[in-house]
Amino acid sequence: MVMERAPDWMREELVTLAWCWRLSRRDGVVIGLTSHDRDLTVGGIVYRAAPGMKPSALETSDSLDAATMDLEGAVTSDAIAARDLDAGRWDGAELELFVTDWRAPGLAPVIVAQGSLGAIERRGPAFAAELQGVTRWLDRPVCPATSPSCRAALGDRACRVDLGPRTHMRHVVAVDGRVVTLDAAAGGLAFGELVWMEGANCGLASPVILVEGAVLHLAEAPPFAPGAPVRVRLTEGCDKQLATCRDRFANAVNFRGEAHLPGNDLLTRYPGG
Repeated sequence: MVMERAPDWMREELVTLAWCWRLSRRDGVVIGLTSHDRDLTVGGIVYRAAPGMKPSALETSDSLDAATMDLEGAVTSDAIAARDLDAGRWDGAELELFVTDWRAPGLAPVIVAQGSLGAIERRGPAFAAELQGVTRWLDRPVCPATSPSCRAALGDRACRVDLGPRTHMRHVVAVDGRVVTLDAAAGGLAFGELVWMEGANCGLASPVILVEGAVLHLAEAPPFAPGAPVRVRLTEGCDKQLATCRDRFANAVNFRGEAHLPGNDLLTRYPGG
């Protein structure tokens, strides 16, 4: 492996390093933070001064072992707010950690680590997050295990069902814990998803587990009490059974399961039973 030559500013006797973090949430929000005492602009993004942010020791090697690092910081601004951490807005966010010369931050920053945020733990006014490297994908199974139900998600590349006609816009007019009431009923929402499009929960998604007309039962209550009415996007769901795939979606050719494969009970059945 050929290592890139370190920039000149890193080989000086007195270096002027600044740590920078670029965080990209799943909903498209991007923020920049720096350990420097003043804001820095790198690549058109303003990195806000956040002295409370610090990385732990970073362990890397030439092997396929995943690089590990913990990121610690203080919840001191609206950029990373406690309510957003608790609501899961930062779960799975992509992170890029690099160092730059704070005298000329736009010149040749050096990337130290990249990955996504894993488990996030909040400790009062502070938080800690684990950085997961790209090698985590090597831990996935090489081939899928057999299952009587479909292993694909409705609308993904394996399923190929067009979700455009199966996506609906509605308004939530009442919320009671996990139960929400819509302004009009929409069919096929069991096992689907509700995404809040405005209000305090904007951008958060909630799985739908039961439908009774215009009343939906969510897997969990929304983190914040929404005002009413609130606009939501509803995506239809699937129970992953072959009969549903065949009769409702006419998509049995893409069914990713083995509905007729004998199970372990056949192998352990007593002879003649």
